[in-house]
Amino acid sequence: MEREWDIVEVLRHSRHDWLNKLQLIKGNLDLNRMDRAKAVIDEIVIEAQHETKLSNLHMPLFASLLLKSNWVNPSFKLEYEVFQDTESTKIDDILITSWTNSFFSCLNKAIEAFQENHLSITIEPQSDGVRFFFDFSGIILKRELIEECLSDQKKPLELEVKEFTENELSVEIFMPAL
Repeated sequence: MEREWDIVEVLRHSRHDWLNKLQLIKGNLDLNRMDRAKAVIDEIVIEAQHETKLSNLHMPLFASLLLKSNWVNPSFKLEYEVFQDTESTKIDDILITSWTNSFFSCLNKAIEAFQENHLSITIEPQSDGVRFFFDFSGIILKRELIEECLSDQKKPLELEVKEFTENELSVEIFMPAL
């Protein structure tokens, strides 16, 4: 059962993240590293744009899962990107959120903690559905756990493993429109 977050917890975590970002900018300004301070600001702007696009996908459960992921998944850092040129297509929010949550849980158990583990999710809305690209880089210790997780496919979710080594995992998922 997934834990419910109240508004105070969300705001506390969000405020903590923003203070860290502001300290990073301030530290670079104090060291007279203007280029790095500007780069940090640019990264924040891009991240905010992706948060906006994610929030506009009409997948509130999935968006919530991704937005709070770095607060609850200490074993890997999540980044996501949303390519959205057209009106988003409605898909089964519950199914993709449930699968992604299971995948996160599986990943947390299968990778070496406290390493440089990164998961990048690219979301590409299309006219007939939404395509998701999950790209992990890090140290995978329990390959069989991930294989088991990936073999548990739920229809209509279409899953294809593109690459799977001890340091890389690339999975493409297509969710057809409702």
